[in-house]
Amino acid sequence: MIELKDLTKKFGDFTAVDGLSFEIGTGEFFGLLGPNGAGKTTTISMLSTVLLPTSGEIYIDGVRLTRGASEQKRKLAVITQEYSMRQDMTMDEVMEYQGRLYYLPKKEIKKRANELLEFAGLSEYHRRTVRHLSGGMKRKLMICRALLIEPEILLLDEPTAGMDALSRRQMWNLLRQVSGRDMTILLTTHYIEEAEALCDRVAMINRGKLRKLDSPESLIREIGEFTVDETGEHDLKSTHFHTREDAIRYLESASADSTFRQTTLEDVFIEVAGRKIT
Repeated sequence: MIELKDLTKKFGDFTAVDGLSFEIGTGEFFGLLGPNGAGKTTTISMLSTVLLPTSGEIYIDGVRLTRGASEQKRKLAVITQEYSMRQDMTMDEVMEYQGRLYYLPKKEIKKRANELLEFAGLSEYHRRTVRHLSGGMKRKLMICRALLIEPEILLLDEPTAGMDALSRRQMWNLLRQVSGRDMTILLTTHYIEEAEALCDRVAMINRGKLRKLDSPESLIREIGEFTVDETGEHDLKSTHFHTREDAIRYLESASADSTFRQTTLEDVFIEVAGRKIT
């Protein structure tokens, strides 16, 4: 279990993360959502001990996480937004190098690497260098590299950033399979439909503060599962309803340029933050 207690990070006079407190259960697929500057990446950086909190604490399985807590840090694997792999290495070499960093036996590295590359649909490209991989293949390889050490916790900071729609869906399928391994996963993303499709619960943060925390389904039910959009001359007005009948009744009296649809998790965030995620 991961526990954040009043976690705060300041850079001079700017507060990037402001008193975050919540728990992530063992084996949970947890989403951290927010617009640019909300504090998502800073939170991930503190969880990976790249940054130290200004105040507050992080606990993993009841033990406080610090840079010196090697046993706790070994439970973590992090996948960042940037491609952190040498461009001249092949997939096999990337996996072998990762294994050696963690002092895994050579036979075990080879066995795990073959299994993971097959699992991710990359085995036929194992001799291709990183510079000749597509963006989606690089992301998959980063996940394989992280899973090689069999972490208990996987931190994913916008793993599908920059991917096309097909590659993003393929990554979703891979992450669903990974989550079936009883691994705790923390995902930050700008793609709200991604969090809605993958996460057991999501925390919505804005300007460093926690605004909402619940399952996507519960958050949607809270504001109403049905939405009527009215397109005006200068803006779009969305009104949410708890019953289909109320939504249809409203639609019948609305302007001609109106549509009826299911409420999404993005609607919830707009209600919470007052703006779309950008």
